[in-house]
Amino acid sequence: MSSVLKRSFGIKQGVFGSFGSRYISTTSKLNYAFAFDIDGVLIKGNKQIPEATRALKLLNGDNSSNRRIPFVLLTNGGGVTESQKAEQISELINVKIDPKQVVLSHSPMQNLAKKYSDKRVLIVGGRGRSCYDVAKNYGFHEAVTPHDIMHWNSSSWPLSTPTSDLSMLTNPAQEFSQLPIHAVMVFHDSFDWGRDIQIMLDALCSHNGILGTRKNDYTVQDVPLYWSNVSLLKFPFCFFTDFPAPRLGQGAVKVALDSLYKTLTGKNLQSVSFGKPHAATYQFADQVLDAITTEKFVGKRNVYAVGDNPAADIQGANGYGWTSILVRTGVFTGKDNSKEFPAQIVCENVEEAVEKVIALEEGKL
Repeated sequence: MSSVLKRSFGIKQGVFGSFGSRYISTTSKLNYAFAFDIDGVLIKGNKQIPEATRALKLLNGDNSSNRRIPFVLLTNGGGVTESQKAEQISELINVKIDPKQVVLSHSPMQNLAKKYSDKRVLIVGGRGRSCYDVAKNYGFHEAVTPHDIMHWNSSSWPLSTPTSDLSMLTNPAQEFSQLPIHAVMVFHDSFDWGRDIQIMLDALCSHNGILGTRKNDYTVQDVPLYWSNVSLLKFPFCFFTDFPAPRLGQGAVKVALDSLYKTLTGKNLQSVSFGKPHAATYQFADQVLDAITTEKFVGKRNVYAVGDNPAADIQGANGYGWTSILVRTGVFTGKDNSKEFPAQIVCENVEEAVEKVIALEEGKL
């Protein structure tokens, strides 16, 4: 990228990985890619943003250089498989999305599967068995859910009723008074805060992971805790609700759990967080890109991260060294730039962002 073009847009170079098909450029100088947030950039709730289809078709070769440009969909959403999300987005925007191009909030947690493949992991969040199915697909062979705990002992949270649907259970015969929980992983939003927080506390405060016990020494946290996404708020179009004000998200459960743990034990609860703006999510994208891209980029890869949420999309991209592009079709609707987390480029919509970057990178400006 020339110094003149960088000055024109105020762009700083970054590093990016792309999923999807094995892109092969028509020249030998492919050195850029895109990362798109989904809600607020490509779709709003269950409706497409009109410019999204044209933008992605440009990247699939419908551009002046006739080249395919790698891109990934990077979202804090989750609770389904990457294949399910790819199918949903493909139908909404009428552009085929490969599941390998989709990075959900819990996608980086696949890297934990080797460590916990044969260990009992409590999977929290999502509807029914949806997150359990995702975890099993990732390789967590001994995954269990709060439904299993309730079926084992309904008194674990007396304010809820255990499910009578045995298909929701992973193994109805499990005896948790003898089977330790080795880790807790929150994959998606909780649909029963009280039950899930209580059961997570039971595991985190237990002696050697045995539910129903309490340890005497809390200076060491024996059971690790992982979060797929700690965004405090969900905006109306992201949460499929017509309520005009933002709703509490997965991060609110973390705030509650952290506070309760500190009150009960006097110690701070330690955990590992994924999702935007955390670096682990961006590192995962780079890792997968290296594994699936046949053609090596020339020089340093430039990644243009297009998002609508300054606190997640822009903060994360800036922190990781990607080039951040803020669009006005979602959370952000300001006239200028975000004051708290300013992007390097601001555009009206995703199509404008893609057109500008292609022109810039292909030397057409």
